[in-house]
Amino acid sequence: MARGFESKSVQSQWQDAEDARAARRHKGKEDPEDIERRKHRESLELSRRRVERELAETRSDRRREQLQAALAHLDGELKKVGD
Repeated sequence: MARGFESKSVQSQWQDAEDARAARRHKGKEDPEDIERRKHRESLELSRRRVERELAETRSDRRREQLQAALAHLDGELKKVGD
């Protein structure tokens, strides 16, 4: 009877260790929706930096208007995405 008790204890310890490993693996994984949102936000931020750079370099008034409209649009999209 003592042997059965020991093997159950060992089995329980193995199961606890496996559960702990699974929890650690799962803890580091992001929700696919969060990943997609983060990637979208990074893309918008990159586009915004590119437009700001172009705006600083342009000499054309018409192009400046277009770039300012693009910045306003990107800012609106960034607000929608949030943090």
